[in-house]
Amino acid sequence: MRVQTKGLAYWEVRYTINGKRSFMTIEGGLYPTMPLVAAKADAAKIKLLAKTGKDPLAERNRLGNGQPKTVNDLFEIWYAKLSKRIKSHAANKRHYINEIKPHIGNLAITQVVPIDIQNIIDKIVSSKRPAVANKTLICLKQLFNEACKLGLMIYNPASPFKIADAGGEEKSRDRALSEPELAIAFKVLRDNSDIFTRDNYLTLALLVSLGVRKGELIAAKWQEFDFEKQDWSLPVKRSKTGVAINIPIPGSIIPWFEELHLRSCGSDYVFPSRRASKRRGYISDDTLNHALAKILGKKVDSKKQPYENFLGKAGVDDFTPHDMRRTYRTLLSGLGITREIAKKCLNHKVQCIKQQTC
Repeated sequence: MRVQTKGLAYWEVRYTINGKRSFMTIEGGLYPTMPLVAAKADAAKIKLLAKTGKDPLAERNRLGNGQPKTVNDLFEIWYAKLSKRIKSHAANKRHYINEIKPHIGNLAITQVVPIDIQNIIDKIVSSKRPAVANKTLICLKQLFNEACKLGLMIYNPASPFKIADAGGEEKSRDRALSEPELAIAFKVLRDNSDIFTRDNYLTLALLVSLGVRKGELIAAKWQEFDFEKQDWSLPVKRSKTGVAINIPIPGSIIPWFEELHLRSCGSDYVFPSRRASKRRGYISDDTLNHALAKILGKKVDSKKQPYENFLGKAGVDDFTPHDMRRTYRTLLSGLGITREIAKKCLNHKVQCIKQQTC
C-alpha cells in the first residue's frame, strides 16, 4: 500500500518484467473503498500478465490512450470508418441504436459472447422483422470484425451465426398496387387520419406520384424546388446513384407541396423532424414505415396493443413504402413508357450499349 502526502492510500502491486522490478497502482485501488480481497485479485491478474512478457503499466497506458473499452466505444470507431467508405451507412447506425445498443452497448467489448448475439437476433425475429434481423446480424459481424482487427478480441462472437439463424433468406419483393387498390388504400388512410397522419399521407402520395426513393424524399429541402418551373433538382450528394436528376412535378400535386410548406413552419426541410434532434433536421427513416405498419394492424410499440388491420379489412394486402416506387414503375408500363425512359424516371443507372450514347 502506498500512502500519498495528502493522506490518501492506494493499493500497489510490484512485478518483474524483463528482469527489472516495476510497480504500479491498482486501478480504482483507493483504500478502503477497494477491500484487500479485491486488491489481491487484481494484483494476481497484473502479475499473470507480466509473466506473459507484457508490461502491465504499458498495457494500461496503451489501452487508456483512446482505445475503446465498451461496445458503444467500438461502434463509434467502426461507424466513423464506415461513413467515409459507404454512402448508405445510416441504416447501420439505426440498427445499432435500435437493436444492439440497448442489449450490449455498455458491456466491455471482451464480455460479449455468442449468447448475447443470439438474444439480440431472437428478440427481432420474435417481433416478425426478418429483414431487420438479417441486417442487424450483418452489422454485428462487421462491428466485431473491427474489434478483432484492433486486437481487442481474439474471435468474433457473431461469426458462428448465419442468415438462417436470423431472418432467413429474403425473397425479392414484387408487390405493386393496382389502381383500384391505390384508390381504396388512400381512402382508408384518409378515413383513419388519427392513426395515419396527414403528413404521412402526403409522403406516401408523393412517393407513388414521383417514383423517388423514400430517403431522397424525406430529406428534401425547399431550396431544391422551383415550383414555377415545376422542377425538383435532386443534388448529387443526396442521390443514391451519385447522379443529379431533375424531377418534373405535375401541376396536380403542387397543392400538396403548398400544404407541406405551411406544415413545415419555416423549416428548411419539407418533412421536418417533429422532435428536437441534434442528429438531423428531418423525420426518421422509420416514421412512415411504422405508421403504415400500424394501419396494417402490426405491433410496433411493445407497450401498446396493435390496431385492427384497416387496410386488410378493406381488401388491400400488406405493402411497404418502397412498394410505392414499384407501383410507380408498373403504372409507367401501363402507360406504354419504354423501359429505358422508365429507368431514367426512377434514377436507375442506365448501361451504355456498344457505341450508343446514354
